[in-house]
This record gives sequence, C-alpha cells and structure tokens, in this order.
Amino acid sequence: MIPDAPPAATAPTPPAASFARRLLGDRLLRAAVLATLVVSLVLVAFPAIDVAVARIFHHPGVAPLTEFPAEKIVALDRLRNAGMAVTRWATILLVLALLAKLLAPLLARAVPTRNLLFLLASLALGPGLMVNAFFKEVWGRPRPSETTLFGGPWEFVRAWVPGGACPTNCSFPSGEASGAAWLLALVFVVPERWRRTTLALVVTWMTVISLNRMAFGSHFLSDVTIGWGLMAIVVLLCRRLILEDLSEGPIDRIDRTLARLGDRLLGLLGRRDRGGAPEHF
Repeated sequence: MIPDAPPAATAPTPPAASFARRLLGDRLLRAAVLATLVVSLVLVAFPAIDVAVARIFHHPGVAPLTEFPAEKIVALDRLRNAGMAVTRWATILLVLALLAKLLAPLLARAVPTRNLLFLLASLALGPGLMVNAFFKEVWGRPRPSETTLFGGPWEFVRAWVPGGACPTNCSFPSGEASGAAWLLALVFVVPERWRRTTLALVVTWMTVISLNRMAFGSHFLSDVTIGWGLMAIVVLLCRRLILEDLSEGPIDRIDRTLARLGDRLLGLLGRRDRGGAPEHF
C-alpha cells in the first residue's frame, strides 16, 4: 500500500505582499486613494474647471496692485495668518510634547508615545517632506495670479504636470490647505466621544482656509483638493502602520531610548536622574 503523499508545503507569504495586503484591506485608506485618483483624473482631463473656479475670484481694477481683490481684505489676510499659525503651533506643541517625554517624567507618562509618533511622522512626511520640500519646490506650477490668464507672466500648467516656469514655492499642491488637512490626524488620537466633533471642526477649517487661498489667486481648485487627498493618504497610512500595526516592542524601545536621553540631558542640567532632586552649588 502506497502511503499518502505529505501535503505540499505552502510557501510563506513574502513580507512585502503581506504588507500590501494589509494596506489594501484598510477601507478608509482605499477610499482616500480612490477619491484622490478620481479628483486628479477629472481635473487633469478638464483643466477648464480650474480656470473657471479661479475666474470667480478674479476682478481686475477693483483693488490696487492685484487682480484678486480678496487679498486686500484685512479680515481675510488675518484668516490666512491664523491658518499658518494653527499649523505652526501644532508643530511647536508636538516638539514640546517630545521634550516633555525627555525631561518631565510625569508628563512623559501622560503623552502616549504611539500617538506622538503618529502625529510627528504624519506631519513630517505630509506637509513637511511631500508637499513643501518636494512638490512645491520641484513641480513648478505657477499660481493663478502668476499665469497669463490672470495678468501674470507665465503659462498656465494643469495639475500633476511638472516643468512649469515657477522657480520655487509654487502652486501645486497648496501648502496651507495641506497643513490644515493634516489636522485630520487629530481625529485618531482624541477620545472617541470627541471624534465626530473634531472631524467636523477640521473639515470646516480646512475648507475655509483653502477657499481663502483660492480667493487670493494663490491656488487653483486642484491644488487644494489634491492636497487634501494626499494628506488623507499620508495620515491614514501612518495610522495603519503606527497606531494599528506597530507592535509594542518598538514603542518600548523608543521609550527606553527617550528615557536614556532624558537622563543624560537632566544630568547636564545638574540632576542625577529623571526622578532626582536638583543639585545646589
């Protein structure tokens, strides 16, 4: 009697394939990618939409030195400054939270390392590296007010098309709209009972800030909507990788590393350890 052949060994799933499968299984991430793709395809295929929306705010001869008079309205200029200030203060608070992890033991326990890592990573990767360091410096898309369509010197360039005449700090995508959209990350770290309210406030804020930038002739519709999509993808990707998939081992190692650095810094400041009393000379 011939014995049954042993079952064929199943080849292990490559780590990259397993990683991709987990990401594809994230419903919110899939939705963000699909929405960004659809919006991009529509606005690239029909650039007249960008031009038509920009014309709503274009009124030459109404205000001196500009063809977009909204930028001369004091209240709207203050709104723009507030938009930049919110992103700037969010960055400052995250840095202060990191310093608290190093220098203040009680505060270190009050600030979850996983949440802090998620917020710092999404901020650095999204508004920091992707938008401001790469796209806005490399892509070259002129702002509406810089195009010949609206009194500027350079030709109009549709979204996602690199090689425009703008040399630096260009239109695609909107840095301020992207910074406002990054605040969506807060939805995933606040207590669950506050999440809907936080989401409503963030969506309202990023819409108002983005409309304001468009009214100034500083961005096209595609600059802000694609910026929103890119930030949603970055935030959801970091949420998946850091808040959900990252094991406790790396988090513990980060905590231990921060504790060692804190001990050294406190030593330099005249303290023996993180719980010790200051020395007097």
